[in-house]
Amino acid sequence: MVRKLNKIVDRLKNEFSKTPDLIIKEININLFNSIYVIYLETVSGSNKVNDYILKNLITAKNQINKNNLASFLAGPNTKINLKYDEIEYFLTNGFTIIIFKDKIYGVETRADINRSVSNSDVETSINGPKDSFTENYQINVGLIKRRLKSSHLKIENRVLGRKTATNIGILYFDDIVDIDLINDILKKFDTIDIDGIIDSSSIGFLLDGENNNVYPTFLQTERPDIVATALLEGKIAIVVDTTPYVLIIPAFFIDFINPNIDNYSKSKNITFIKILRLAAYFISMITPAIYISIMNYNQETIPTNLLLDFAIQRNGVPFPTIVETLLMLLVCEILRESDLRFPSNYGSAISILGAIVLGEASVSAGIASPITIIIIAITFISSLTFTNVEINNSLRFFRFIFIILSGFYGLYGITLGLIFFLIYTTNVTSFKKPYFAPISPFNKEYFKNTVIKSPIKKDTRRSSLFTDKNIIKQKEDNS
Repeated sequence: MVRKLNKIVDRLKNEFSKTPDLIIKEININLFNSIYVIYLETVSGSNKVNDYILKNLITAKNQINKNNLASFLAGPNTKINLKYDEIEYFLTNGFTIIIFKDKIYGVETRADINRSVSNSDVETSINGPKDSFTENYQINVGLIKRRLKSSHLKIENRVLGRKTATNIGILYFDDIVDIDLINDILKKFDTIDIDGIIDSSSIGFLLDGENNNVYPTFLQTERPDIVATALLEGKIAIVVDTTPYVLIIPAFFIDFINPNIDNYSKSKNITFIKILRLAAYFISMITPAIYISIMNYNQETIPTNLLLDFAIQRNGVPFPTIVETLLMLLVCEILRESDLRFPSNYGSAISILGAIVLGEASVSAGIASPITIIIIAITFISSLTFTNVEINNSLRFFRFIFIILSGFYGLYGITLGLIFFLIYTTNVTSFKKPYFAPISPFNKEYFKNTVIKSPIKKDTRRSSLFTDKNIIKQKEDNS
């Protein structure tokens, strides 16, 4: 039996060669038997290994036998009768492996290498909770369960990545969610075979495709309260270990325009803001195209005096209107990119300074007219309403489509662009759900929660977009 035991240890040593953090301790309990304690000191806490395992085994080594060893392992999570093929997974996940005779045990002794729960950095709000997800799977699930105290909240666990063995949890309410959608998601998970999963966005791309369209079809959030709200609506949340962002599926166009943090404000006040954001999206998308159309083709659409002012301002500019506009847009895109990459302490200040200096210098040098600078400023100020990078990328895509069409056909090109935008957007789906919902197709319940905000007393029904059961959220108030 000792020879078999040594073979297991020798095999582990070979597999983990050139792994200096692998610690193997041998505890002799009698003349013929030894217990091997094996752990990785970089992912396991030495204090926990000592308190949970080593102290107990050394103190009671004369009492230990094959049948009672588990009673001397004090860890909060103990795995009994592990197979050899499971050792690598548990060892790299912070477990300590105990081998005695023909039995293999695993005791959870994870090191505390996680950052504490902090405020959300991206999705900030004046009202509402301030905590955000971390890179630890257990903490993230705990932040969700802290808000949703129900046995109907189910978690399907999967481990993906041949090299990373990343723990993934699919959360949903079994009495609310569309079971067909859950089954489709789980089938897709079972077909994924990849070396590593480092970030939650990789899961989203693998599940719903990365090149199907320019829109984001899954929502990444760092806020547990948004995840809790989505689960109550009948959506699905996917928690991925080592990343502080949780996926919410399905996600629609309007979810990126009007986020759920609006729920913490009064309905009459926030409805105006919601409509304003939707208008800002279209302003940012078509304003440069309208400017090009008016200056090149459709001068009759504005008063003559205003047109003369525009013409005077453009006097001496060596480029056509479309080239001038594209040049300024390119400069602004570079400034936006630099703002994203710079440290947050001074990135915005540098971008604002750069925009002011470049705008003033361009006008003074005769490269751009003042009206063009104003148009570009309106375009980018409107786009700053949206914090999601992917929705801004889709906005950029359509903006350039409109510019090209207006450069060839004027206002008729803008009409063609709007038709293309509507056809494109209404044909996109997010996990088989219509992406332009609740506008097209119209859905009353979700429309009142996203495009506008109805009073909470009137928010009594879940949307049929996500579920056909347990529709009633609260009793209707007839007062």
